[in-house]
Amino acid sequence: MSDLQHEVSELERKSATAARLFDIRRIIGGLFVVYGIIVTIAGITASDADLKKAEDININLWTGLGMLALGLFFLVWLWLRPAVAPAEEPADD
Repeated sequence: MSDLQHEVSELERKSATAARLFDIRRIIGGLFVVYGIIVTIAGITASDADLKKAEDININLWTGLGMLALGLFFLVWLWLRPAVAPAEEPADD
């Protein structure tokens, strides 16, 4: 294998790794999980005055759990169907 072919295959491998690393599902899922944890903790530690304002519905707890579920959905989706770099079509010479 020539140096040029080796270099091209190395760049293709790096490109595929970058495509998996910056997959939007990873970013969205990670952010929703982090924010979901924060909001869930705020819901668990809500005071009686906070609950009275929301008519005794712990909105932070329910929203946080929903955010956690959505974030985990995105991360599981990423795990089950990882991003695959598009295959190069052979050029006609």
